[in-house]
Amino acid sequence: MSIGMIGKKVGMTQIFSEEGLSIPVTILQIGPCTITQTIQEPENKHTRIQIGYEYVKPNKITKAKIGHFKSKDLPCFKYLKEYKANNKDSINIGKNLNVGELKVGNYITVSGYSIGKGFSGYQKRHHFSRGPMSHGSKNHRQPGSIGAGTTPGRVFPGKRMAGQLGNKRVSIKNLKIVEINQNNNTLAVQGSVPGKKGNLIQIYKR
Repeated sequence: MSIGMIGKKVGMTQIFSEEGLSIPVTILQIGPCTITQTIQEPENKHTRIQIGYEYVKPNKITKAKIGHFKSKDLPCFKYLKEYKANNKDSINIGKNLNVGELKVGNYITVSGYSIGKGFSGYQKRHHFSRGPMSHGSKNHRQPGSIGAGTTPGRVFPGKRMAGQLGNKRVSIKNLKIVEINQNNNTLAVQGSVPGKKGNLIQIYKR
């Protein structure tokens, strides 16, 4: 079964291998998640699985979601996420998913929103080179020309300019699981994960 779960980023640290090498790792708290809905798509030969994460009081969500959970005799969840799976035999509504589904040495994809850095200029956002800083120069960090004149007479969409930096969905593939702690539902993956501490993240293992 393809495994998809939701969790939160705890932070970064380092662990030491048996050879004494320092390995930078990110600690993730994953699940427990509950399967809340399954939809079979025979034409695509896969099953869409909806999972819920983090219990919430009914007065904190919409009436539509309350009815969705009530019809399946499930508690209310704050976050919902849908994944695709090829094997439908081990998929049952109400089944709990946790880090026990994973193994040390597995490779996972982690998705989340990167840290927002506000409105940023050309140099910081796109790594443009600046102008000369000597006396008399009037172009230090200015944009300069952004396009031709009469023809085409406009700026093409997608032009790299100053603007919002960060706060975008980023996926990091093939992060190796180094350590799993089933008591705390945490796992350590080698490398960095997008977002700051406490950010919501989704993991996916093929």
